[in-house]
Amino acid sequence: MKILHIVPEFEEGGVERYVLSLIHAQVKHNHEITLATAGGKLEKFLPEKITLVKLPVQKKNLFTGIYCAVKLFAIRDWDIIHAHSRVPAWIAWLLSSISGIKWLMTAHAPYSINFGILPLRHADGIIFCSDSVEKHLRNYLRDNKPETLITIPNGFQKSPFKWQGASHKLLFVGYLSKRKGLDIALNALGNLLEYDWTLDILGDGSERENLELLVKNLGINSRVKFFGFRDDPAKFMSESGCLLFPSYQEGLPLTVNEALSVGIPVLASDIEPLRAISDSPEKLIPPGDVKAWENAIKNFLESGESSPLSLRKLISFDETVNRIENFYARILL
Repeated sequence: MKILHIVPEFEEGGVERYVLSLIHAQVKHNHEITLATAGGKLEKFLPEKITLVKLPVQKKNLFTGIYCAVKLFAIRDWDIIHAHSRVPAWIAWLLSSISGIKWLMTAHAPYSINFGILPLRHADGIIFCSDSVEKHLRNYLRDNKPETLITIPNGFQKSPFKWQGASHKLLFVGYLSKRKGLDIALNALGNLLEYDWTLDILGDGSERENLELLVKNLGINSRVKFFGFRDDPAKFMSESGCLLFPSYQEGLPLTVNEALSVGIPVLASDIEPLRAISDSPEKLIPPGDVKAWENAIKNFLESGESSPLSLRKLISFDETVNRIENFYARILL
């Protein structure tokens, strides 16, 4: 099968890492892959066999979207188009309209219900990355045919790294945006100076400068280290004591999946996708609540107690890939 993936950028986020893993798996399954993206740090990890098309598919501009669709129409050598994120969905919808190639989108997050997600009502297929995303979008897509909608959870991949044991070395992994809630964890840590902890932060993003200033103002510079983008988060997980995951909103976070595969304890926000993989959802931590995060981190430093998340409630990434490919086949019937 010839597959076109459209991804806004190819930096360090969970969507990009998910697509990277999906492309590797599909190449192994002998599919011919084209990736249209504005590019980014993860390009160097792409398989050699794919075709990379660099286009400004991340820009929220009608004329840029038309330009990208026309450029891709000149190639149009695919059986199916797979969009990831909202701007690519607009491009895929337009490209499908002029080429006749069927298209689908993976909804990686509970998007705001507004004009920006209009293409989803016209897709040949929608994949929800979790039950919570499906629940959020269900009413908006009530007129879509049921057979064109499917929930395929983000699966976990077996990690070559295993957790080495407890320590007070804390870890955050993720794109540095407000949605990730890292400022909440930092403010909580600023109230725990009597404890022996350090925090490593892996990732870049729009909030990095603000977060570095916050660390300085809290007087915790000597304990917090910003590493920027790293391509070895699992290694850091294996050598750390606990992963902090204070997000306000997610689809089904790959970082948590990876952490559970490594075996590192996690302190996680009480958000619906994580409630679904928790043995005791009531023990998750309210997002945005500095005092609750302070208490949770304090409790971990004193007793080692973490959020009760369970790897057995996740499917494998191989199963995710198989379900996606079966869904492609259904759409193309």
